[in-house]
Amino acid sequence: MQNLKYFTWSIGFTVFGLIGGYLVGGWSAVFIVAVLAVLETSLSFDNAVVNATVLRHMDEKWRQRFLLWGILIAVFGMRIVFPLAIVGVVANMGPMAVIDLALFKPDDYARILTSAHHEIAAFGGAFLMMVFLKFFIDVNKDTHWLAPIEAPLTQLGRLEAAQIMFTLLAILSSSAWLDGAEQRMEFIVAGVWGLIVYILADGIGAIMGGEEGEGSQVVAKTGFAGFMYLELLDASFSFDGVIGAFALTNSLPIIAIGLGVGAMFVRSFTLMLVYRGTLEAYRYLEHGAFWAIGALAAIMFIGVHVHIPETITGLIGAVLIAASLWSSIRHNRLHAARA
Repeated sequence: MQNLKYFTWSIGFTVFGLIGGYLVGGWSAVFIVAVLAVLETSLSFDNAVVNATVLRHMDEKWRQRFLLWGILIAVFGMRIVFPLAIVGVVANMGPMAVIDLALFKPDDYARILTSAHHEIAAFGGAFLMMVFLKFFIDVNKDTHWLAPIEAPLTQLGRLEAAQIMFTLLAILSSSAWLDGAEQRMEFIVAGVWGLIVYILADGIGAIMGGEEGEGSQVVAKTGFAGFMYLELLDASFSFDGVIGAFALTNSLPIIAIGLGVGAMFVRSFTLMLVYRGTLEAYRYLEHGAFWAIGALAAIMFIGVHVHIPETITGLIGAVLIAASLWSSIRHNRLHAARA
């Protein structure tokens, strides 16, 4: 019952979301809203763990700002406004024309947004790859879950800018399989921008007085840089969910409601992880989340060439997090028995 209080707003938002779905498209829309919400939650649970990793170092003022304004940006900005902006840039259309296209010509809207999938995947994949590598490639990291893999990665931290090198290699390798020089160049440019944005977000945190924690996750004590870092992270997570939603429906209102419900549950899980001290109690849970981020980054790069269903993406993340949670429970039991 104590954990249920963190989900009060999510449950309320879900009820209104399902009612809204019914008003838009009847019972079939209600079903699609529910499916999208489940997919978004499963895809982004690792996002909740990483959010909690950053938020536990923030002061309470900025923590509350993220939990309030951050969720509004996540629901309305990243999952509604941002896809509209992408279509506007790709099709060279004004804001009102894009909104008209999304509401009254959803097939054309979906086609234009999907045509930019390779650039979206490159940007999001590069950003998430840096998040993943920065956590594991760190000479100061001494806690390992998958020790045979994580220990050698730790030693790579002695190599200057190893994370950037591996991310650039991933961008170039993935681009080589694309058809056409123009598409390859678009992919590379978008990937490099994802890399640059991560370096800026990470660097601003250091300039504003951040502190280095295990995995070199720099978190600004002032909170603003941490806030922006979390918003960029959420944007990277939301890209594939927005694109994948069009496999179920082309209705922008239904997609917005379904993904919004999922985003609310991610917020609730984040709250629970922060205030219940879950990350401290389960030492490998954070590792599982970052491995899931690495898997999502790889899927973004591979998904440009081969379609990978969102259910597979969500399942991989869920398995990695569940396995890390089980390993944490086993470690706690063994430690208690020895004590």
